[in-house]
Amino acid sequence: MEKTQVAIIGAGPAGLSCAVEVLKNGGKVTLLDENDRPGGQLFKQIHKFFGSREHKAGVRGIDIGNLLLQQVEEGKARVLLGSTVYGIFNRNQVAFINRGREYCLEAEKIVIATGASENPLAFPGSTLPGVMGAGAAQTLINIQRVLPGKRFIMIGSGNVGLIVSYQLLQAGAKVLAILEAAPEIGGYAVHAAKLSRAGVPFFTGYTIKYLQGNERVEEAVAVGLDANWKYIAGTEKHFEVDTVCISVGLSPLTELCWMCGCEFAYIPALGGHVPKHDQNLETSISGIYVAGDITGIEEASSAMEEGVLVGVACSESLGLITGDEASIKKKKIWNRLEQLRSGPFGKQRHEAKVVQMGGYEGSEELQ
Repeated sequence: MEKTQVAIIGAGPAGLSCAVEVLKNGGKVTLLDENDRPGGQLFKQIHKFFGSREHKAGVRGIDIGNLLLQQVEEGKARVLLGSTVYGIFNRNQVAFINRGREYCLEAEKIVIATGASENPLAFPGSTLPGVMGAGAAQTLINIQRVLPGKRFIMIGSGNVGLIVSYQLLQAGAKVLAILEAAPEIGGYAVHAAKLSRAGVPFFTGYTIKYLQGNERVEEAVAVGLDANWKYIAGTEKHFEVDTVCISVGLSPLTELCWMCGCEFAYIPALGGHVPKHDQNLETSISGIYVAGDITGIEEASSAMEEGVLVGVACSESLGLITGDEASIKKKKIWNRLEQLRSGPFGKQRHEAKVVQMGGYEGSEELQ
């Protein structure tokens, strides 16, 4: 059985950031990802990040991904792509399939950074060809360079829905409407403003009623909702479309944590059931850590900060850095996380994270 110091499951923003930190401190890292290309969501994000310079403001996600990959390669991490992890046994053994063969890797520390998956939405016609998640559309246009349709409707106005809608426009598609069941737009105003300037109409208090079509989507019918989320008769709007994108939230991919026996908390603000962890993002099982969207749905910036935090914690536990060095680094990381969670959309997540960290000996408030 092969051995490593830190096994990281998931080569997205959190996993790559964790790997870079451990490598920087002289540790040995094995990075596993089921995809044939590392980077996760970063390579879909052709838009520039905003916020502060510390959070990569003004830098495109794809450029951040390339930089992290370069640092991982320079640190000589072992990267196993096309590797599907199907179990963690005895708290330190990672079982996976690579190119059709089964393997087992023994690690002193295991970091689960598996991210999240898109939530589905069922309605009449939702199984017609031409209905897809917003993330799937983003993958097609930004990575595969394929425009899956010409006339779109987006269901959901969170940041993913807004960003993907704008990227569809950049790819040459028409976005006929963005539907939002809630009374207000869910994402950042800066993204919504760009779409409004481009002439894309928003319909708040509206949802999809049904789709029609023979071999694929041909017409979408939207309907208004009352205060009890019931259809309002006579408010139907008809759109001639060939593609409908669904962006109604994400759910953490927590299967490996469940299989390990980690303790969980149900926190709707974080996307549902999430593994409990302490201030080092270590779960209830010693030596197993979590980072990124698996800890609760946030932005890529938060995922990268959590990845660095876990990298510091693993390095300290392995004796690669001193406790004093780790303490200084952790304080800076938590301060940056606080900044990310202090905006208009961050307060609820901040409070939810405090709940998620409760109940463990040595857990601290996020001050």
